[in-house]
Amino acid sequence: MTDIATRTWDGMTIPVAGTYLLDQAHKRIGFLSRHMMVSPVRGEFAEATAQIFVAEDPLLSSVTATIASASITTGSADRDTHLKSADFLDVERYPTLEYRSTGIKWQGNEDPIFQWARLRSHRLGGRGRSPIVPPQSDGTPGRFVLTGELTVKGITRAVDLEVNFGGARTDPYGQNIFGFSAMAEINREDYGLIWNVMLESGGVLVGKTVQIEIAGEAIYQA
Repeated sequence: MTDIATRTWDGMTIPVAGTYLLDQAHKRIGFLSRHMMVSPVRGEFAEATAQIFVAEDPLLSSVTATIASASITTGSADRDTHLKSADFLDVERYPTLEYRSTGIKWQGNEDPIFQWARLRSHRLGGRGRSPIVPPQSDGTPGRFVLTGELTVKGITRAVDLEVNFGGARTDPYGQNIFGFSAMAEINREDYGLIWNVMLESGGVLVGKTVQIEIAGEAIYQA
């Protein structure tokens, strides 16, 4: 099928301007923290919605998202119950987490490893040779920083998401979509999630730093 709802911007194929909604069948709103300072524990929120407005100028685009706090799951029923309690998310008083973007910055569409290779070759060569680095074709996924505000338990803090744009196209069902992934790092104590246990050997039971891991597709609406 022909990609009818795409355009070219800075060498990339991007979606046309309009409103897009997060595809419920292709999403992951995940996170990672550490247990006893040594082992990573991953979890996710199963229920979330997001609306993405793609502007004519892509750098004027915006995002709003709502996450159901009670949909948290980590693979352990006891741990999930604790995370839903007042010690952590307090889902009865705060049923949602909210994110609202405030701006977007273009970071380029070159993989950082290629940038490093060029720099290394330039430093070490010095013999007039051009560094051999794989070329990147038009449509290469690009990188953005999405500035915004995350609200958890009624507390709002600035959080910047490092976004990788995965590309835009028409799917087999005729829907115009684009894909993306995003990461950020927050301190849970900034949001009042301060419960912990000190370990006799030093450190704490639950890590304070939480890595946010997001991946998904958005579907064109209008």
